[in-house]
Amino acid sequence: MALTQTREIAAASRLDNVKYAIRDLASVANEIVAQGHKVVPLNIGDPNVFDFRTPPHLIEAVHRAMLDNKNGYAPSPGIKPALDAIRGEAARKGITSVQDVFVTNGVSETVDACLTALLNPGDDLLTPCPDYPLYSALLTKLGIRLNTYYLNEEDGWQPELDDIKKKITPRTRGIVLINPNNPTGAVCTRAMLQQIAEIARQHNLLIFADEIYDKLILDDDEHISMAAVAPDVPVVTFGGLSKNYLVPGWRIGWGIVSGEAATVRNYNEGIQRLLRARLCANHPEQYAIPAALEGPQDHLVEVRKKLRSRRDLPLSGAIRRRVSVVFRRAARSTRIPASIFQKAMMCL
Repeated sequence: MALTQTREIAAASRLDNVKYAIRDLASVANEIVAQGHKVVPLNIGDPNVFDFRTPPHLIEAVHRAMLDNKNGYAPSPGIKPALDAIRGEAARKGITSVQDVFVTNGVSETVDACLTALLNPGDDLLTPCPDYPLYSALLTKLGIRLNTYYLNEEDGWQPELDDIKKKITPRTRGIVLINPNNPTGAVCTRAMLQQIAEIARQHNLLIFADEIYDKLILDDDEHISMAAVAPDVPVVTFGGLSKNYLVPGWRIGWGIVSGEAATVRNYNEGIQRLLRARLCANHPEQYAIPAALEGPQDHLVEVRKKLRSRRDLPLSGAIRRRVSVVFRRAARSTRIPASIFQKAMMCL
């Protein structure tokens, strides 16, 4: 008689605290939709579900690659035209000490590979607060304790340098700098970048420079790449097509490793081992990288214009009053303290 397995197969305990607020919220929204309500998806930055369209020359480049049978495996670091285009982009950003570049399945994989290649059990990594939830989710998966530094709201959400210095321990391996910041939109000044670079020098830290939104700055702030300010400091610059080029579903990101060659050589080889283990990034979509970085940039003007107008809309008096009513009703119908909703109103 065949035996029937009855014991539950448990998930690994290291996943107990893995959360990804942006996507986790979608599960709640799906329940509400199932009840017949309409939900506007503001939780995830997907321009294509609204009125943004992918630039045609990117689609043509990928279509041509598919017709040319570029549908098999690609080299693990990425195809040469894509790598050359990323190096050209690094040069335009003023990064002069590039040691390597590589292509990933979205910037999420870039972050995953780079954190995994750096951190041992017991290490920690400084991450901003507030931050993009991917970082805390990955660190939890790796069994690394969270060590967050504050962004100063009174200083336009610039990193709080004193807090960074205070949070560094003998096991701190690096600093995550999201610039422009997600979610605040703040852009670091050159002086701020120089001071963070000096902290990295003093404590032998690697800087992860997440610059995925570098072309979607809505005001007059100048974006300066961390690696351009500090060519001697080990930096991995994260970039990708998703938001700047309106193709988040193509999952094309990249990393740019810079600094002194001897300093980053061993670490970079660790990243490459991980990239080889997962075979390659999406192949035909990589042909969109040179098309995007070296082709027309006209769409960015219209994208920034739309985003700017939509950002400014909630600041209008009528919208503020309507949101205030919604917040007050929510405060009465939930157990969340009214002070939380009041603070949310102050942010509008």
